[in-house]
Amino acid sequence: MCGVVGLIGSREASREAFLGLTTLQHRGQDAAGILSYDVDGFHRVKSLGLVESVFTRDNMRTLTGNMAIGHTRYSTIGRGELHDVQPFLLSYPFGLGMVHNGNIVNCAELAHELRTQNRRHLLTQSDTEVVLNLFAESLAQSKESDFFEQICQAVGRIFEKVTGSYSIATLVADHGLVAFRDPLGLRPLVWGRKKGGELASGEAHGVASESVALSFLGYEAFRDVQPGEVVFVDLQGGVHSRVISPASQSATAPRDSSDARHCMFEWIYFASPESIIDGVPVYGARIQLGKNLAKRVRERIEKGEIEADMIVPVPESSRIAAIALSEELGIPYREVLIKNRYIKRTFILDSQDKRESAVSLKLSPVRSEIEGKKILLVDDSIVRGTTSRKIIELVRAAGAAKVTFVSTCPPITHPCFYGIDFPNPNELLASGRTEAEVCQALGADAVVYQDLPGLRRSLDGPQNKNPCTACMDGKYPTDVSCAKKFAESRAEDREQLSGGT
Repeated sequence: MCGVVGLIGSREASREAFLGLTTLQHRGQDAAGILSYDVDGFHRVKSLGLVESVFTRDNMRTLTGNMAIGHTRYSTIGRGELHDVQPFLLSYPFGLGMVHNGNIVNCAELAHELRTQNRRHLLTQSDTEVVLNLFAESLAQSKESDFFEQICQAVGRIFEKVTGSYSIATLVADHGLVAFRDPLGLRPLVWGRKKGGELASGEAHGVASESVALSFLGYEAFRDVQPGEVVFVDLQGGVHSRVISPASQSATAPRDSSDARHCMFEWIYFASPESIIDGVPVYGARIQLGKNLAKRVRERIEKGEIEADMIVPVPESSRIAAIALSEELGIPYREVLIKNRYIKRTFILDSQDKRESAVSLKLSPVRSEIEGKKILLVDDSIVRGTTSRKIIELVRAAGAAKVTFVSTCPPITHPCFYGIDFPNPNELLASGRTEAEVCQALGADAVVYQDLPGLRRSLDGPQNKNPCTACMDGKYPTDVSCAKKFAESRAEDREQLSGGT
């Protein structure tokens, strides 16, 4: 999971890219980069670290031009090394820069094909470099005279060959900004425009992983890039868009919303509460998650299985659902886990040791409020259980009489191969375990999960009738026959990161 920004026509494109990445920092904290373009060519700054540490006043001055793309990285492929940091750049054809949010399941197979059939030697382990080379190869071979047709042909080729999730922004030297989204719309991408830009149309255009970035930058009239859609904004401000059929590469009518498989984890955890993802406000979805959970919790209370004096959220992403849960049940809401805002999001840390140590630094319990109380502890999800178990230990050590752990997400029992970093089922606490066994493993007095129907009701919207829930029901929307190799590769990467042999 990463954050991407693409801009064209802005007088301060690189500055806007920086600010946009700052609003998307929650989507990735491993690395960041910006690529800009002007008459002198491409200009790039990228490094490991948070957005504010990568960019300085001096290096931002080098990022000239009214076109820019930016990326903030959460590593799900590779070892988090500097050469894997985006944006990526190729000199031929035209000059291409690319940023990507998502995960390519058949990355190894495609990389092998590029080396053996196209004589393209890849320099990194990144799946983004694979997509960029596929894109470049198709453009270089195109016989079309119309540039947008060349773009559509190249994107159609990607749709045919690439398995996985991808929302992509690309700079094409002397031509403009290209953005496209995988045919299932697994990863979000929003497009907007604003007046006062430097394009001949008098406008500037932007794309971003979330609407919060475009709103902050003053872009309006934004909409989601449709699943399978390619958008090209040329240097005059002309907008060209088409939904591509992977089989025929031809224009199609907009797909029925049931064809889209937007990742449910965007609303559960990743996206900012201010954002609207595929027509469904994140804040409103989390309110509904709390309300739907209340029905399940109330049943357990009435049966005498649960007692609660207060509802306590695990900061930050569960807070909204916890408030709704409190309102529905009439149980006091208390923020008694105080967050250290300088610690990374624990879920996206790349090892269990890092996650466990980060929890103790991240959260401090208010003992005076917790001692002797029966706590209903609300979190967005239970994945590996590492963080949940540690938090329960903290609350018990602060004197809680009982701890019930409540998850706004149903049990996660299957691996994800689309950009959420749990490709190994052996890592998942709920895989092969009953609810009672999960409760015992966590050290809680009781565990309450959201159910799948409740999740679907919470995320329901005109563009979101069938979100991807493969990590809960095993119904993958793409071919995952090569996923075992992907999971093994990811395990090797983590072993190297942790210093193993």
